[in-house]
This record gives sequence, structure tokens and C-alpha cells, in this order.
Amino acid sequence: MSTQDWDERVAAAWATLDDYAEEDAAKFRAVIDALAAELPDGSPLGPFERACAWDSTGHSDKAVPLYREALARGLDGYRGRRAKIQLSSSLRNIGQAEEGVRLLTPELDAPGDELDDAVRACLALCLSSLGRDREGLSLVLGALAPHLPRYQRSMANYARLLVGPGD
Repeated sequence: MSTQDWDERVAAAWATLDDYAEEDAAKFRAVIDALAAELPDGSPLGPFERACAWDSTGHSDKAVPLYREALARGLDGYRGRRAKIQLSSSLRNIGQAEEGVRLLTPELDAPGDELDDAVRACLALCLSSLGRDREGLSLVLGALAPHLPRYQRSMANYARLLVGPGD
């Protein structure tokens, strides 16, 4: 089995997620489970994909231990960052937003990639769940500012002022 072939089949399976009715979520998870079963023992990709399947079908509680397992097995890089974002979101959903904040805060200083805004958005939700709305709003405005056609500098300054001097 080539990694590229497996990745393509996983991507194809995920492309069908919306084809499953809510009552057929177990069938979708079975497809992902079968793909995960093809991987060598100890691979972090299996628990990661299984966590994603549980999460995407409304079961954050089942996803959390699988995300943790994937990270403990050494999931890193892009998928590792996705796992941290998704684990934080799931933790928030099950009432453990503080742990989500602890997990995502270091990602603010990680090398940037296309997931930066997702880190900030998820962290903002965790902060809001903890009653720290100003910090969350600051993150969201900071993430939004570079995408605006105008007012980038102003919005970035407002974001900083929400949590810094002058608030």
C-alpha cells in the first residue's frame, strides 16, 4: 500500500461525508475504520482519522481519546496541528475549554501555515466558553484583519487594544 494511494482513498471517503444521512453516520465511520485498519500497528494516522470521523458525526466525547492517542503516537506536521485544533474544539464541546486553551495557545507561536486562522478561531471559542470574550474577540479580529480589503491596520490595532494597554 502506498501512502499516496491511502491518502487519496481517505480524501475520497471524506468527500462523501455529506452523502450520509445523520442516521447513517455509523456507516461512514465504518468506512474510515476500514481504512485505518490498513495502517501498520502504531501509526498515528488511524486514530487521527477515526477521531475526525467521530467528531464530524457529532461525538466529541468519542473523538477526544483518539486525538490524544494520535498525538501520543507522534502525529506531527500539518495533521498534528489539525489534531490539536480539532481536539481543542472537542474539549470545549465536552466542557473542558481550559484544556483546549492550554493546547492551542502554543500554536499561536508555531510556524505559520494555512491553519493559523483556524487556531485563532478555535482558541477564541475556547476563551469565550471560559468567559474571556475580550481575548477571544481580539484573536478573531487579529485573524480577520489581513483579509479585509481596507482597515487592516485599524482592525489589527483594535485587536491589540482589546487585551493590551488602553483597554
